[in-house]
Amino acid sequence: MDNARNLLERIQTRLKDLNKAERKVAEVILQSPEQATRYSIALLAQAAQVSEPTINRFCRSFGISGYPELKLQLAQSLASGAAYVSCAVEANDSPEAYTRKIFSSTMASLDSAYQMLDPKTIDKAVDLLVQARQIHFFGLGASASVAQDAQHKFFRFNLAVSAHSDVLMQRMLASVAHTGDLFVIISYTGRTRELVDIAELARKNGASVLGLTAAGSPLAQVCTLSLDIPLPENTDIYMPMTSRIIQLTVLDVLAAGVTLRRGADFQPHLRKIKESLNSTRYPNDKESL
Repeated sequence: MDNARNLLERIQTRLKDLNKAERKVAEVILQSPEQATRYSIALLAQAAQVSEPTINRFCRSFGISGYPELKLQLAQSLASGAAYVSCAVEANDSPEAYTRKIFSSTMASLDSAYQMLDPKTIDKAVDLLVQARQIHFFGLGASASVAQDAQHKFFRFNLAVSAHSDVLMQRMLASVAHTGDLFVIISYTGRTRELVDIAELARKNGASVLGLTAAGSPLAQVCTLSLDIPLPENTDIYMPMTSRIIQLTVLDVLAAGVTLRRGADFQPHLRKIKESLNSTRYPNDKESL
């Protein structure tokens, strides 16, 4: 039962170690596991653009006897956990158990994301951020707060930065975009139609679009560059938890990259911002001694 419950996590963890054909199968499953449970073997092979024997080899590589058992274990993976809370938590968990599980799940997901992120792609993303005339961070739902956090970080770099979670405002900004503008679109699934449309509109008007989204998703396909974010949880069923933490951490990585790229000459500017807050705080115990 443990293997069935953790199948999606096992696929995610082993993604980089799979051969090219099997990785295509894994990516289709991870992008929409609930849909994969409804596929016949022929439909899954078609969606992944592989042969049916490749699907069977994929099953065997995970110790699964065949495609019917794969679908069963996927269904069990989706059914495990407390519905609409977290796939890591079960309905009868004690406070000690669900606290431990949430922390453990988050740490494991962060490590998996770290293993999958490509440093070369990170470097290209930093290039886009450093070269931008102005940056707009877009997110909807749970990703809206991530966009706000990004604005809070990146305004420190003496750039024109904004964050927006209203679809109409996002569309209006994309419609008047210019070369030199950068739109950073944050979407866990990459399947939100409005955000895909907005990305296409911004690029049509000459702007660059950086996606923080799922590999191979509709949004990733229309971005100038996509930082492929792993899919450790099914947000169609569970509330976003580890996915949000991964997004925030990736933005921390990008902020660090921009800081380092600016070099030592930029440090006085950052120090000035920090020192502007000193008068707003009570002294700590050591300062008052």
